[in-house]
Amino acid sequence: MPSPPEPVATAGRTPFPVNIGQAAALSGVSARMLRHYESLGLLGQVIRTDNGYRQYAESDVHTLRFIKRSRDLGFSMAEIAELVNLWHNRRRASASVKTIAQMHLDDLAARIDAMQAMQRALQNLLRHCHGDDRPDCPILDDLAGASPPAGHA
Repeated sequence: MPSPPEPVATAGRTPFPVNIGQAAALSGVSARMLRHYESLGLLGQVIRTDNGYRQYAESDVHTLRFIKRSRDLGFSMAEIAELVNLWHNRRRASASVKTIAQMHLDDLAARIDAMQAMQRALQNLLRHCHGDDRPDCPILDDLAGASPPAGHA
């Protein structure tokens, strides 16, 4: 069986290929997540040594950084798979990328609106709670779906 390629070092740069620990450190992605991304096909074919150890090229680490940044922005794995494919496709239309990003932004805006509504509801409940030794509690009443007793507004 052929041996893996010898690491190639350039001045001040990491010699590639690198093992999974080094790829994880260079990309900021855990080794566990790196394996997961590989299993999803986001990295393409990863080089293996004769004894089965993964060897990652510089382009693999670059892709892992792309995935990490996409995750940091909250893109789903399905969206990331599309974005990685578009990124690797030099004949892509930027409109395709913009559509994915716009849909994600719209989803984030809807989730933010929902969270702000939850925040306002909780603030309202807290304003109506005496927070003293009395057993009646408008917060628990609301959570139970009961209307607070008259005079407790």
